[in-house]
Amino acid sequence: MAELKYDENGRLLFTKEMKQEGYKILAPSMAPIHFNILKNVFIHEGYNFELVDTAGPEIAQTGLKYVHNDTCYPALLVIGQLIHALQSGKYDVDKTALMITQTGGGCRASNYIFLLRKALKKAGFPQVPVISLSFGMEKNPGFSLTIPLIRRFLAGVVYGDALMLLSNQTKAYEVNKGESMRLVEKWTKKLTDDFAKGESYRPKEIGRYLDKICESFSKIEVNRVPKVKVGVVGEIYVKYARLGNNDLEKFLMEQDCEVNLPGIMGFALFKVDNRLEDIRLYGGSRAKFQICSILFNYLVKLEAMLIKYTKKYGFTPPGQYSHIKKLVKPVIGYGSKMGEGWLLTAEMLELAETGYENIVCTQPFGCLPNHINGKGAIRRIKELNPKANIVTIDYDPGAPKVNQENRIKLMLAVGREELEKATK
Repeated sequence: MAELKYDENGRLLFTKEMKQEGYKILAPSMAPIHFNILKNVFIHEGYNFELVDTAGPEIAQTGLKYVHNDTCYPALLVIGQLIHALQSGKYDVDKTALMITQTGGGCRASNYIFLLRKALKKAGFPQVPVISLSFGMEKNPGFSLTIPLIRRFLAGVVYGDALMLLSNQTKAYEVNKGESMRLVEKWTKKLTDDFAKGESYRPKEIGRYLDKICESFSKIEVNRVPKVKVGVVGEIYVKYARLGNNDLEKFLMEQDCEVNLPGIMGFALFKVDNRLEDIRLYGGSRAKFQICSILFNYLVKLEAMLIKYTKKYGFTPPGQYSHIKKLVKPVIGYGSKMGEGWLLTAEMLELAETGYENIVCTQPFGCLPNHINGKGAIRRIKELNPKANIVTIDYDPGAPKVNQENRIKLMLAVGREELEKATK
């Protein structure tokens, strides 16, 4: 066990010695395709990294034991999942660290890291350091976001978006069941191997790979019979994580639907764009503005490549960020940016515009921004697009799964009626 060191505020640090000793770094999983690629980015950089993807009612109960029950549902789950892992006996808790994202915005997601540290002390693990995955909010001697790591990370995001989009648009129609996900596994392994060699993360390489990936999915044998198309939006964790949404994507597939989950790239652009808007409106560091501008333009470049190659092979491309931003202007102001902010409303508008008018809006308990930009915007969305068929589903420790699924089934019944009218 490395010597424990603290900063001037008493925060336990993740040190260089901890990295050298091979401390296991545990992080919660969220979007499975993306995170299975991204975990290898950290492994390539020399970190002993592992995703925690456990599920079950005991996770929420563990969270409720160590976190105030008025805290938002994703915090309960993520903190419960990490403490449950430490209590499992699977890990040497004297050589284990935790990693969690920290956005820095007004959402309580910025406070998860402090809630987690408090919970660790309460659970008897004060020696376990917590690493903030953020741009400069907290510094640790043993962890840093280097330029190569950031570039690989962003490449992993665009590849994850591509594989999620392509698999969702093929697996609902594939003749040979399981072929789409086998292709996802094949490309995940290929990209992992290439990242380890220092390849496949530069823009030209990303373009070539996206071309090959999209071409490979276009060759899957499909039977495109009319199906109800369903989009999923909401707070980012319950939108993607099976633990957070009771395996929503699997349930929708079982209901014979095609599922569309807007990608993480749009959320990344939204977050960087907000930093730029803040500096324009309120002033700030010129250097920070330049760095954010470079990052924003780089993300736009990656987004353009993803749109280009998905279109090339006949798939429905992701919505362009600049177009999505224009769509939301008649509905809600750009100042609504806590959590997913106006992007949540914009994604519903974009989904309805592109044929995914049946929408599940996932709302975690305790997420006020989600209720305002999700449930609060539905009436206006329906005024702009009467075809929009939206159901809001609350996710919290006391919400019965059967009630959630029954509400979704009612929404799908309306969707099937509309589908029948359209195909007559």
